[in-house]
Amino acid sequence: MINDFLKYQAQTSPHPLGMEVSHARGSYIYDTDNKAYLDFVAGVSAASLGHQHPRVNNAIIDQLNKYSHVMVYGEYAQHPATEFCRLLAQNLPAKLNKTYLTNSGTEATEGALKLARRVTGRSQLISCFNAYHGNTMGSMSVMGFEERKQIFRPLIPDVDFITFNNEEDLQKITHKTAGIILETIQGGAGFIQPENDFLRKVRERCDEVGAVMILDEIQPGFGRTGKLFGFQNYDIVPDVIIMGKGMGGGMPVGAFTASDEMMDLLSHDPKLGHITTFGGHPVIAAACLATLQELTETDIMAQTLEKEKLFRELLVHPLIDDVRGRGLMLAAMTKSDDITNRAILRCQEKGLILFWLLFEGKAIRITPPLTISNEEIKEGCGIIIEVLNEILAEQ
Repeated sequence: MINDFLKYQAQTSPHPLGMEVSHARGSYIYDTDNKAYLDFVAGVSAASLGHQHPRVNNAIIDQLNKYSHVMVYGEYAQHPATEFCRLLAQNLPAKLNKTYLTNSGTEATEGALKLARRVTGRSQLISCFNAYHGNTMGSMSVMGFEERKQIFRPLIPDVDFITFNNEEDLQKITHKTAGIILETIQGGAGFIQPENDFLRKVRERCDEVGAVMILDEIQPGFGRTGKLFGFQNYDIVPDVIIMGKGMGGGMPVGAFTASDEMMDLLSHDPKLGHITTFGGHPVIAAACLATLQELTETDIMAQTLEKEKLFRELLVHPLIDDVRGRGLMLAAMTKSDDITNRAILRCQEKGLILFWLLFEGKAIRITPPLTISNEEIKEGCGIIIEVLNEILAEQ
């Protein structure tokens, strides 16, 4: 199968990991030789409840037996999507009460950027250096990493960048600014958290000049930081939030949420201001609803912070300088890119799945399913320490 994979399926890098997957369950993925791999990545933060979670699976099967796609988004009232949006609003601040469902996080970014321009009548967008918000043309325009986007220019105009956690840069947000888009916790840059009330100061500056504050919750959202959304850890409320990844329990989905006053602007002048065929797909929405119900009806999110403590206790090693992040959105920072590369590849050989971050070469991504057990955490961290001991001995 690997040869056909390389021959017929477009690749995103010269050297994909190339595991031939047979099945997955809980915190494990199995290859076609039936070797088990403990999953510390969760499909890059997407399989929030692990693999084959019964509540999610049953919701998908039940909806499949009723109906699948019946109409483009926004025309028919379909129970799974409607109920998901209602339950989401009940778990968000009052002004974040209307949701537009998309097929992916990058599509949600596109919608949020359009919404900021529609609301304000302005054109300027501001993002952060080393930011990542998706890979379509609009999302790439607010990516703060020139190396990855130069070849695709020209992108959308009137975009400027600031440095995350740099308060002086906030003066770049002016009466010409439609919106500023930020990751609540910078992902590709190395799981960098806001410091010194940075998000509150962004909120205040946006209020001063009438700009829209957009927070990208695609990675921190849906319980990964101990709250339903990352911004709830920082005592602020944005104007728009973008979500995806863990939202669907492993199914492909995205969304953006704002006030009804803002979102209703997409329905007129012009009408069809943002459209999608498959957004709000009933089978996907059923998975989202089951995931959200599981998160809000159990103590999974509270457990996330206790599991973070265990990771921090176990990941102590001379080759690890720091463990960044919050909850189960963690990055073990080694002393060099080479150490990180060797560690990730060797851990897979020993049955542990780790991964890289986009822009920070020293970071080992650790974003397991939120359902991972303490015993599985100990098992995986033991493999990491074993591999790092081998690398240390070779130096």
